Amino acid sequence: MLAALHRGAEQVWPLLQRQWADGKPAHRNQMPHFSVEVVPEIASTNAALMRRVREPHAQACILVAAHQSAGRGRMGKVWHSAPGDCLTFSMAMPLAPRSWSGLSLAVGVSVAESLSALSPALDVQLKWPNDLWLREHKLAGILIETAHLPTPQGHPIRWAVIGVGINLQPPLSSDLSGSSPPPHSLGSIPPTGLRSWGLDCDVGSVLTAVAPTLLADVLRFEQDGFQPFQPRFAKRDALWQRPLRLSDGTQGMGMGVDESGVLQLQTAEGWVAVHSQEVSVRPIEDAKGTIC
Repeated sequence: MLAALHRGAEQVWPLLQRQWADGKPAHRNQMPHFSVEVVPEIASTNAALMRRVREPHAQACILVAAHQSAGRGRMGKVWHSAPGDCLTFSMAMPLAPRSWSGLSLAVGVSVAESLSALSPALDVQLKWPNDLWLREHKLAGILIETAHLPTPQGHPIRWAVIGVGINLQPPLSSDLSGSSPPPHSLGSIPPTGLRSWGLDCDVGSVLTAVAPTLLADVLRFEQDGFQPFQPRFAKRDALWQRPLRLSDGTQGMGMGVDESGVLQLQTAEGWVAVHSQEVSVRPIEDAKGTIC
């Protein structure tokens, strides 16, 4: 498995260089210092890079782990995976978009499109704001953290650390949070993996398929914001016109996202704009316990 990751990382670098040679993205003059690193085990790639970006002379990089012993998801959830069953990596880079709204959705669009291109059997959907679904099962998750750092010139730089976890095999915990509720219980989406749908892949090949395009899309987001990603997200929106319940009890129909990536919910009282930092969103179950 570690050898496969090293092979994948070695293939990522020339693909990145080819993008820069083609002028994608030529405006990022720090990208030649970009590195791709592989470690056999780490507590959390996100946590490691959050520490690293606070050090002097931090450089943009992708950090890939063969195994994470304390992987994290959104809202403090634990990401469980056995070695070789999940591709886990984090990407760190300084970013200066006009607006940060919608970054997790742009990342999700990029990863979903790259994974769907691997096989006709894979039609990966996006569950706002940071999960990837495959036929009503959770395939992958995204965690984005940022850090403001001062510079000698007095102009702070904001670094983004983008964590991605993609299941090759379904993990043991059915909600990736340390507990194992019955499949399709409220708030629980059963997991799946790429191999469950007939894809013959290893962590290295999936890294090669996802990472170069993800870097290009993140830099495209920096330049143009979420608006160019909105129609791409709409094609894969798993919550479109589905009855939803927010963690604050609000219920309504999912009606897509706006140009900033804000979820639009149609309720009995009118339209509600839902921001990712405010609530979690779950599909509503019917009386039989299946997701509506």
